[in-house]
Amino acid sequence: MILDLYFARRFAMSFLLITAVFFVLIVLTGLLEQAGRSFAVPLSFGDLLRLTLLDAPQTLNVILPLIMVLATVTLFVSLARSSELIVTRASGRSALRSLVSPLCVALIIGAMIVGMFNPIVAATSRQYELLSDSFRSSGAAALSVSEEGLWLRQGTQDGQTVIRAWRSNLDGSVLYDVTFISYGTDTGPIRRIEAESAALRADGWHLRNAKSWPLQAGVNSEGESSFHETLTLPSTLTLERIRDSFGSAGTISIYDLPSFIQQLEYSGFSPRRHQVWLQVELARPLFLVAMVLVASAFTMRHTRSGGTGVAVLSAVLLGFGLYFIRSFAQILGENGQIPVLMAAWAPPVAAIMLAMGVLLHREDG
Repeated sequence: MILDLYFARRFAMSFLLITAVFFVLIVLTGLLEQAGRSFAVPLSFGDLLRLTLLDAPQTLNVILPLIMVLATVTLFVSLARSSELIVTRASGRSALRSLVSPLCVALIIGAMIVGMFNPIVAATSRQYELLSDSFRSSGAAALSVSEEGLWLRQGTQDGQTVIRAWRSNLDGSVLYDVTFISYGTDTGPIRRIEAESAALRADGWHLRNAKSWPLQAGVNSEGESSFHETLTLPSTLTLERIRDSFGSAGTISIYDLPSFIQQLEYSGFSPRRHQVWLQVELARPLFLVAMVLVASAFTMRHTRSGGTGVAVLSAVLLGFGLYFIRSFAQILGENGQIPVLMAAWAPPVAAIMLAMGVLLHREDG
């Protein structure tokens, strides 16, 4: 028990130290990146630092599997150099038994990342997007999905238009039971349009069975209303901008994802990308455990046997390879090529089986 706690403490310290080093590097490189970007207004150093710190948790969250690999390599290389690993094996403890405490620590870290760090990353990422958009040129589209349907905003120099629809098709190009409310630049609402459907095309919104009411002061709105079988409204929106308005699934907390997925289904959008992301996040602790097993399979050896550098390089490259395979499986899942559960859970399970096979081969021949 004491030896398990010792290994767990050493592994946790290695993980925290490497995480701190990477966080400093991320902040420094992020400052340079933000300083090189073009914004509509000049930014002070405080604004650049604020943007960098808001974006840093998301970047750190992406490279966590690499940090886990490096923490495992650091642990077992240091144990091998001090001959502690040899003494442990001489006492009758097998390599797999020595891995129990680091694996438990990795599992706890993974659970904390999913349960505690994920909401922080989602909040900072969302705030980063909002702040970054506010520093850029105006007129961007904003989209939100709620129980009252989906809401869009398109802006130009002539004013803003708020769009609400009860549902849409899968790609958001056609809205149903839609309402347009136009606002002037320095005035309140100036026109309201309700339509059976609105299709977004290259030249704007094409409305079908639309009724328009003027909303200026002193005007009888119902008396001046007009009905149009077809009506075209100019728009600055494109399908790409509507999709981008959703933001990445990582900007939504894992606790809010199930309800958001349900709202997407009600609104007519495909929630597959968010479903895959939810399962990937739930499988993250298992994937971090797989990274520990992969790194330990190459580094649980004595340094006198030579080839330590090659073993460390092999562990890091294999970790990168497994991370690439997981990302590739996630893309296939988002595109509907493979089932959602397979896209999220198959890579960590396969990585664990591969690492266990290597460990057993090295230990038992």
